[in-house]
Amino acid sequence: MKTAIYIRFFLVLGMAGIFSVKLWSQEADTIVPINRDTKKILRKIDVRELTRQGFNFWYDDFSGHWAGVDFGFNLFVNPDYSGYDSEFMDNDIFRSNSTYLNLIQQSIGLQRNRNTIGLVTGLGLHLQSYRMEQNTTIQRLGNGRIEPQSLFFEQNQKSKLSIVSLTIPLLTEFQIPVNHYTNRIYVSGGIVGGVRLSSHTKVKYRVQGKKEKLKTPGHYSLQDFKYGLMVRAGYRWINLFATYELTPLFKKDKGPELTPVTIGITVIKF
Repeated sequence: MKTAIYIRFFLVLGMAGIFSVKLWSQEADTIVPINRDTKKILRKIDVRELTRQGFNFWYDDFSGHWAGVDFGFNLFVNPDYSGYDSEFMDNDIFRSNSTYLNLIQQSIGLQRNRNTIGLVTGLGLHLQSYRMEQNTTIQRLGNGRIEPQSLFFEQNQKSKLSIVSLTIPLLTEFQIPVNHYTNRIYVSGGIVGGVRLSSHTKVKYRVQGKKEKLKTPGHYSLQDFKYGLMVRAGYRWINLFATYELTPLFKKDKGPELTPVTIGITVIKF
């Protein structure tokens, strides 16, 4: 008798559960028919409005490629040593280098519905050095003219000219997504200006087997302000750059006419 009562009790509970689930599903899945032309309704839907409510990577902020550390090699093009007896600034390219510390970056998108074209600017430091012949350095005469100066130390001499400048770029950058949204080929180009902060010559030599160095700060009739062209290109971990300065290294009629060029790679990206 008790067993029959239990069976009836569980049957009632089961039927009540099934009935409640059916009622809930009907309430949740209720579809209200619309007696209107569906084609007219679809024509009025703006897909752009729908994407604004969800994820659309084209609306991400434009992000350029400038911040980081660049390293390159320095050389001179179109040298003119008129009035001099030697090409004393004929530098060792592989020991003459530039390090760009691109510390601050500001990216400005130029598109309304895309993020592949924009402007890139910022602030950085340019550490520039030119390795000269080991027995030659430069000196500035009273009239500002730069002249070579011979050195007579012992072996293992090293001589170089170093310049530190504050740099500000203004680049236009184009990006092409490849395979994946975050992987992009980029190409940029524009103008880079610079303000000279300091400059010096340094000579390393030996006296009785002991290493010595002579650092001489000076103006050396270098340009206080400079500007040039920069191009940058890359994809993922391969990033290249080149600069062509439109101002000569020395002020007009104060030294040989030399046009600095730098070619290098980005070693660290911020």
